[in-house]
Amino acid sequence: MYLCNAITMFTRYMKKAVFPGSFDPITLGHVDIINRGVTLFDEIIIAIGENSSKDFMFSLEQRINFIERKFKDNPKVRVMNYSGLTIDFCKEVGVDFILRGLRNPVDFEFEKAMAQTNRHLSALETVFLLTSSQTSFISSSIVREIISHGGDFKKLVPNSVSL
Repeated sequence: MYLCNAITMFTRYMKKAVFPGSFDPITLGHVDIINRGVTLFDEIIIAIGENSSKDFMFSLEQRINFIERKFKDNPKVRVMNYSGLTIDFCKEVGVDFILRGLRNPVDFEFEKAMAQTNRHLSALETVFLLTSSQTSFISSSIVREIISHGGDFKKLVPNSVSL
């Protein structure tokens, strides 16, 4: 009984964040945000959103595999998938923070509106991290474009991403 209460109290006070996205594929920019995020939080849940109206280059299973292989040695990183609203997923897994990366002013304007909406609808806080200058130009869209034209994409993604 006491052990159960102690575990419940401990997990309640753990600072966990959800890092949502499609990760199609995960990029070095994502890795940068995750690596810096684990210094701020006890656990990062990389939450792969399912969107039936979007065509993905990589299957959900491939994307999960890419991320799990990359972070296999980091017990503070967990991968899950979800559908629906991110705020509902956060409530479901007991998380109070959303982690987001910002590359440029366009990202900021979009993410600010999303964070304000989430805050209006729930008690969630959004934590923004600026991407490093070495990765600020990388996006999954750019990587997919390079792949679709047979280009060398390996310098933009972790080694765990493969065709």
